[in-house]
Amino acid sequence: MMADLSVEMFGITFKNPVMTASGTFGSGMEYDEFFDISQLGAVVTKGVAAVPWEGNPTPRIAETPSGMLNAIGLQNPGVDVFLQRDLPFLKTKDTKVIVNVCGHTEEEYLTAVEKLTEGEGIDAFEINISCPNVKQGALAFGTDPTTVERITSSIKKVSKVPVIMKLSPNVTSIAEIAKAAESGGADGISLINTITGMKIDIDNQRFLLANKTGGMSGPAVHPVAVRMVYEAANAVSVPIIGMGGISTAEDAIEMILVGASAVSIGTANFTDHFTTLNVIKGIEEYMKRHGISRVKDMVGIVK
Repeated sequence: MMADLSVEMFGITFKNPVMTASGTFGSGMEYDEFFDISQLGAVVTKGVAAVPWEGNPTPRIAETPSGMLNAIGLQNPGVDVFLQRDLPFLKTKDTKVIVNVCGHTEEEYLTAVEKLTEGEGIDAFEINISCPNVKQGALAFGTDPTTVERITSSIKKVSKVPVIMKLSPNVTSIAEIAKAAESGGADGISLINTITGMKIDIDNQRFLLANKTGGMSGPAVHPVAVRMVYEAANAVSVPIIGMGGISTAEDAIEMILVGASAVSIGTANFTDHFTTLNVIKGIEEYMKRHGISRVKDMVGIVK
């Protein structure tokens, strides 16, 4: 039996459900040296801001059991460099391009989206609302339902392509935040972003990260991510891209079975550059083994 790995979300057909998590794959150039990234369902780029961001001071990465902490601070060269350097490269690849957008204010998000809309070859935007809102005491945009609905609605008004809202797990109710994004007009949601954590250098009695806290990712967060994907899938009707600690096909299939239409792989890319390809192969083998002809027939069947 042939297994059809293609998935359709927000009017776009992806060749398979495996994507890259923003911030772990650059814009694909580095990984394309190891394999043809056209084999992926989509490349989700590193965060792009309206202007260049320097990021946080070092040290800004620390290993943890079954994962890592990062406080990179969304360092990026800005939208102009992305349009001149990264997008032309991505357009040569036979895969979908989802551009992750970040900002410190609502105006910064809108400026970035408006500038990016001038470029050709972008299939969708993923809006990182885990960014600190400088107008609200650095509280992340994605922690307040009213703010989530408002910023989603504002971005939808200026975007010419589908808008995916990337949700923060650092909230009391992920279902409430997911509903707010849907109410604002989001075409889809992606989750989870990193979980806030901290690590101490006990010998030197200091914080290991200059920022004190960082985003925890990797296998340790996977069960939390699966639970949140399940809760969001039961709260909204828009497509969900699941992520958080996926390192094997089994991890990805868990996400799909509880409601994700597609998955993004992040931290595992650092330990094995071929993780995405292995997951694609593993999903196909699982489908054949269980007599499943289409990926969409797997989505949300575990209730």
